[in-house]
Amino acid sequence: MPEVEPLSRSFFARDVLEVAPALLGCLLVNAGVTLRLTEVEAYAGEKGDPGSHAFRGQTPRTAVMFGPAGHLYVYFTYGMHFCANVVTGSDGFASAVLLRAGEVVAGHDLAAARRPGIRERDWARGPARLTVTMGLGRPDNGADLCGPAAEPRINAPLTPIDAATIRTGPRVGVSGPGGDGTAYPWRFWLDGEPTVSAYRPGVVRKRAR
Repeated sequence: MPEVEPLSRSFFARDVLEVAPALLGCLLVNAGVTLRLTEVEAYAGEKGDPGSHAFRGQTPRTAVMFGPAGHLYVYFTYGMHFCANVVTGSDGFASAVLLRAGEVVAGHDLAAARRPGIRERDWARGPARLTVTMGLGRPDNGADLCGPAAEPRINAPLTPIDAATIRTGPRVGVSGPGGDGTAYPWRFWLDGEPTVSAYRPGVVRKRAR
């Protein structure tokens, strides 16, 4: 695979809604596998986004999100999965992009060993599957993605992405005003990519009286 430059700190230090679609087609590199990102979601932290972990302010769990852009925020969910996010924006103002799905473009043997019995299309088709395929976990929380020797790192796309192929819609499993998530059309994906995960609307949980 041709060598490409890793993304700079300034790439990530922008508004999360600029960074998220710009990550499509970029290459996530870690532990012998390279993944072409095909689906992401933006989370705006304290800026009126109740779907974000940082909505109610900084906690020990979310501290990485409040730090410098270009770092990885990895969290454990449902008692069994890790998900990976890229910190964006200004230091002190939490925002991040969830890496939802991608296509393995190098390191197929390693990816297959990490996802035995799973068809290639589904290796990283969803955020928890992505971290398993890429060998990402708790030790990677806070990792600096920037710099030529960084790993994990995110490289620029091998070829430019046609903006006409980028689609946007509600985030998966996240509700919002109205209960359907449409107030936050902050999921971005590449049209026609088989690795993009299936959409599942959020569910509004009613409090017991």
